[in-house]
This record gives sequence, C-alpha cells and structure tokens, in this order.
Amino acid sequence: MDTDDLSKEAYRGIIIEAEKLTHDLTLHYGLLSYDVKNETEYIDKAEKLSKELLSLDKIDLDDMFWGEPPDRKKLHVTLKQIISNIKEIKTIPIKDRHYDF
Repeated sequence: MDTDDLSKEAYRGIIIEAEKLTHDLTLHYGLLSYDVKNETEYIDKAEKLSKELLSLDKIDLDDMFWGEPPDRKKLHVTLKQIISNIKEIKTIPIKDRHYDF
C-alpha cells in the first residue's frame, strides 16, 4: 500500500497533521504504509506509532528523529491531535470515505 491509497480523511488527519510539525514526522507515518494491506491496518499502526512516540524519552526521540527532534511539547500536541483525528476517522464507514481514485 502507499499513502496515495489512503482516503482523504486519513491522509489529512494523519499525514497532513504530521507535516504541520515536521517533515521528519511525516516520513515515519509514510513508511507505515509500506507494511500494511489496507487503510484499516494503516490507521491502527499509525495510532500505535503515535502512542509509542508519546512515551519516548529525550534520548529515544533524538534517535527517532535523526539527531534533530522537534520541540517535545509541540510534538505531543501534534501526536494527541493525530490520535484524536484517528478516532474520528474510525467513526466514518469505509464506504463513506473519499478517495482520489
């Protein structure tokens, strides 16, 4: 799967939200798409990643962001927003989501 296969709702709620903070965060969410079969699996992995990132300490964040982590408070706000967006996305039936194809 590729991020281009995501619904507009999932793409905006996860990828675009991450990009607002830093492209490096977007890369982590983008890479998730290569290991999943469908959007449901992607959303579950994105939620798990968000929660894992919230629990990382400064050293682990430094490693995760190649020595240039974003501001931790801003990162946490973004991750919590992504989690909130994911909860909202999950309430939309797949047949009612919008796709580019």
